[in-house]
Amino acid sequence: MLEGIKVIEMATYIAAPGAGGILADWGAEVIKIEPLAGCPMRYTMANMGADHLKGSPIFDLDNRGKKGLAINTATPEGVEAVKRLVKDADVFITNVRPGGLERAGLDYKSLAEINPRLVYASVTGYGLEGPDRDKPGFDIAAFYARSGVGWLQTVKGQEPTILRTGIGDHTTSMATVGGILAAIVERQKTGKGRLVEASLLRAGVYAAGSDTAVQLRYGKLGSTKPRHETIAPLSNFFHTKDGWIVIVPRQGSVDWKAVCRAIGKPELETDPRFDNPKVRRANAAELVDILDAAFAEHDTEYWRGKLDAEDMIWAPLMRPADVFADPQAHAAGAYVEVHEEDGNGTYLSPASPIRFPGAGNTGPVAAAPALGQHTIDTLKAHGYSDADLDALKKSGAIK
Repeated sequence: MLEGIKVIEMATYIAAPGAGGILADWGAEVIKIEPLAGCPMRYTMANMGADHLKGSPIFDLDNRGKKGLAINTATPEGVEAVKRLVKDADVFITNVRPGGLERAGLDYKSLAEINPRLVYASVTGYGLEGPDRDKPGFDIAAFYARSGVGWLQTVKGQEPTILRTGIGDHTTSMATVGGILAAIVERQKTGKGRLVEASLLRAGVYAAGSDTAVQLRYGKLGSTKPRHETIAPLSNFFHTKDGWIVIVPRQGSVDWKAVCRAIGKPELETDPRFDNPKVRRANAAELVDILDAAFAEHDTEYWRGKLDAEDMIWAPLMRPADVFADPQAHAAGAYVEVHEEDGNGTYLSPASPIRFPGAGNTGPVAAAPALGQHTIDTLKAHGYSDADLDALKKSGAIK
């Protein structure tokens, strides 16, 4: 889909590389620039005491199919190398803090002078303006805690729990890709690139937008209640004989009647404690106990038949291993084959979030690059001679 689009990515960790990874999956040429020590995500398995395992799945997910360069941008020679790469690029993606980019001369204004057609995507914790513009921000801090998402996910009276790795990052990755492609469309009309600004904070506020919109309009917002105190007791998780399911009822009483039929208790439909949304809320604890007891009598597969027969909106609560065993996840294209680093075989990894039926290669995708794997070849392709490369090595710009 994006063949012919050249992307320079100067970024570490997840949110910005995730955006570059999606673009690479869709056919763009993505040249990844790392510091000489490498992106910290390369070493996640070793840092967790699992260095005996092959590869680094978290790093590989966001960096497969890219060209890998290792350049020390703390040196003038390293900065000059990046600028040379940018001259004919379509997109530049970075999550380096704004102040550092300005000091190095790698901010948007500086690179736009070199390449006015450049779409420059900045991915930060808190945005490019304000007192916290240079504050480091990971997804658990900027996306989850500070945006309000973490408060919304915390059940009233209970302690907050940590967000799993990369959820806020990858939400921001997807948003960043949308911004980049919009700017490319605009460039087709104007001939000029632009700055695209993404932040974990803004993405978090939007991700929680349904609740945030209520807060902004009315100045108040209800907390997240325990299962037995929820406003809509039917919209809930229930434990079957072998796991959890979630039910999402439509508005009105249509699904209330359907649930009563599914659990074999049609008499509840007209029970004065539960026959309308208001009294169901008032008697939520009692109703949840009744439903818990009913769902606990049979396994999830039994309830699949009953709930599907009533055209209910529901789903089992699955572990990632269960999801992989689900044929629907495969039918939806949720996984992609990736070549092993050594070229011997393939393994499965999560696919990027959109597919284009009938477009592109459906075979295994290239592995993530080794640290600095393409430094020499890429710099040569951009005009560096052997003598130039020796000089870069002596200056400490490359190894």
